[in-house]
Amino acid sequence: MTLVKFNNGLKNTSANPFFSDVFDSLINDSFLSDKLIARVPAVNIAETESEFHIELAVPGLKKEDFKINIDKNVLSVAAEKKAENVEEGKKFSKREYSYNSFVRSFTLPESADQSKIEADYADGILKLTVAKREEAKFQSREIAVK
Repeated sequence: MTLVKFNNGLKNTSANPFFSDVFDSLINDSFLSDKLIARVPAVNIAETESEFHIELAVPGLKKEDFKINIDKNVLSVAAEKKAENVEEGKKFSKREYSYNSFVRSFTLPESADQSKIEADYADGILKLTVAKREEAKFQSREIAVK
């Protein structure tokens, strides 16, 4: 049987405690972690008989912040937001408001009707509806047995 010692969340203070505190603050600092994590919104894509649904989770933006373009068969959704809230008389010890932007691109299938794309933004969700071409819609029929 092997015994394994766990620290159980306690810091090792036998070494220099200042070093471990600085190291922990660097690792856990939101400034550093924000720079390392790519910020792209989560997306859900669904298909029905007559259309495709694309939903992006983008809270905190306005309708005016979005740019939706289509080039050939690539649908691009971009957003740009710059926070410039400067208040006189305040001295900030940490400031996390920043400039945020993203671009998500989706390759549309041949069955998509590029002339019938609609966008709606409500409650932090951008919903894109892409209609299908008439000939690409699911057609069901009963086949008779001879």
